[in-house]
Amino acid sequence: MTQAPELPPLHMRRDTFNPTAELREIRETDGVRTITSAFGTDVFLVTRHEDVKTVLSDHERFSNGRPPGFVVPGAPNIPEEEQASARAGNLLGLDPPEHQRLRRMLTAEFTIRRMKRLQERVVEIVDAQLDAMEKAGPPADLVASFALPIPSLVICELLGVPYDDRGDFQRRTARQLDLSLPVPERMELQRQGRAYMSSLVERARRQPGDDILGMLVREHGHELTNDELIGIASLLLLAGHETTSNMLGLGTLALLRHPDQLAAVRDDPDAIGPAVEELLRWLSIVHSAIPRITTTDVEIAGVGIPAGRLVFVSLPSGNRDPEFIDAPEVLDIRRGAPGHLAFGHGVHHCLGAPLARMEMRIAFPALLRRFPTLAMAEDFTDVPFRSFHFIYGLKSLEVAW
Repeated sequence: MTQAPELPPLHMRRDTFNPTAELREIRETDGVRTITSAFGTDVFLVTRHEDVKTVLSDHERFSNGRPPGFVVPGAPNIPEEEQASARAGNLLGLDPPEHQRLRRMLTAEFTIRRMKRLQERVVEIVDAQLDAMEKAGPPADLVASFALPIPSLVICELLGVPYDDRGDFQRRTARQLDLSLPVPERMELQRQGRAYMSSLVERARRQPGDDILGMLVREHGHELTNDELIGIASLLLLAGHETTSNMLGLGTLALLRHPDQLAAVRDDPDAIGPAVEELLRWLSIVHSAIPRITTTDVEIAGVGIPAGRLVFVSLPSGNRDPEFIDAPEVLDIRRGAPGHLAFGHGVHHCLGAPLARMEMRIAFPALLRRFPTLAMAEDFTDVPFRSFHFIYGLKSLEVAW
C-alpha cells in the first residue's frame, strides 16, 4: 500500500484558514517559483494577484488543453482513447473556441434571472435541513447535516440526478479529489463516476426531463456526443456540491471565530452580500485553477518559463496580495472584496458562481437566525481540515446551540 505523503504540495498547504507562510514569502520575493506537484514534478507557481489574472486571461499562451502525446511525468499511462473520452465535455480542460461552444449551451441555466426563479426552492431546501437539525437536537456535525446536503440537493434537482444516489457520488468525488490517495484508486473512482453518469445520460436521451441534462438533450442533443454530455454533467455535479458545501462549512467556522461579524450576518440583511464575497476571498477554498501549459516561452514577474511547462496559479495567495486589497490577512465582511479570484478569472470564470452566491446568501443567515446561540462543540485545535483535497474544507464540525 502506498504511504500518504506527510505534507500536501506547497500550493495546497494551509494553516487553518490561511495559506502557508511560504506562499507569502514567494509572493513577496520572486512572485513565481518552481515547486513540486502532487506527481513529484517541477511546475511553475504564480502567486501575485495581477500575475494570476494574466495567466488565467491568456489562453493562447497559457492553454487549458494538452498537446497530443503530453503526459505528466509520474502520471499513469492511460490509453489515448480513454483520455479523449475523459476530456470530452470537461469545460475546464478546453480552450476557445471549443470551450465557448459548450459553455454557451449552459449559460442560460446559470443566469442571475434563472437563479432568482430557483430562490424559493433553495429556501425550502435550507429550511428543511434546519428543521431536521433542530428536531435531532444538539450536538450536530454541521458538515453532514447542513453544509453538504444543501448544495447536493440543489445540484441534484438542477441536473436530474436522483437524490437517493447522493451518498455514492459524494463518497466517490470526495475520494477522487483527495490527492493523498494512490493515483490508480482515484482513476478507478473517476471511471465509476463516468459509468454512473453514462446511465443518467442514456435515460435523458430516452426521456428528457425539465432538468439541465434534459434541456441539453432536447435543445442540443444532435450537437453533443454522449461523452460530452457525461463530461458536462460530471463536472457540474462535482463542482456544484463540493465547492459550495466546503464554503458553507468553513465559512460558518470562520464566522464562529469572528463573533461580531457573525452577528452582522445574522442580524443585518444588508451584510450578507458583501460578507459572502469577503468569505470567498479570505477562504479561497480552491487552491489553484486547473494547471495551464505554456504554448510558447513566456515571462511572468521577470521569471522566464519555457514552452511546454505546467503553470499553477495560487488563488489563496493572489487573494491575500496587499497590492490587491488593504489588510488582506484580516477578515472584514463589510468590504465585499470586489475583484477576488475565488471563482477564477477570464473565460473559465466559474459558470456556477451565481448559484453558489445565492445558496450562501440564503444558507448562512438562515442557519444563524435559526440557532442564534450556535457555538462550536469541540476545541478549535481538534477541528479536522481536509488538507490533501483539491478543494479545501472541513471533514466535520461539531456544533451545539
